[in-house]
Amino acid sequence: MVMNLDHNLTKQIEEICAARGVRLTSQRKQVFELICSSRKASSAYELLEALQQSEPQAKPPTVYRALDFLMGQGFIHRVESTNSYISCCSCNAHKHFSHLLICKQCSDVTELQDETLVSSLEHNAEKHGFKITNHVIESHGICQTCSSETKRETVKDYAR
Repeated sequence: MVMNLDHNLTKQIEEICAARGVRLTSQRKQVFELICSSRKASSAYELLEALQQSEPQAKPPTVYRALDFLMGQGFIHRVESTNSYISCCSCNAHKHFSHLLICKQCSDVTELQDETLVSSLEHNAEKHGFKITNHVIESHGICQTCSSETKRETVKDYAR
């Protein structure tokens, strides 16, 4: 059973799939729900292990086919640097390029959409006669939560 899941997201992708005439199989749906249930990016093998809790016969190709489908429909993003997956914040409400903030301490991933950044990248590419077909923008650092915890620990250590 998937915990902490916004069931409206599942309903939204079911409706999108129906409107597009594509099939959202139970395994594709389960993989999507597993990805959505975590703020951290999930690897294919982590997803397989979780999927096998409810479907013991699931094999790696099952997960990879589901991931390919979900990415093709714009429901998830691949985190290139870690070869893992996160849900798309707009669930393909419109085609977009995203910017991922990845915490190197807790592995949380936050997706940003910044049209100004994308426009600037496209403008710079055009100046060189280059047409961008794919953006992979990942920034690695420390999230606000981990940064706050580090500050608290430093103050505690200093007070000793």
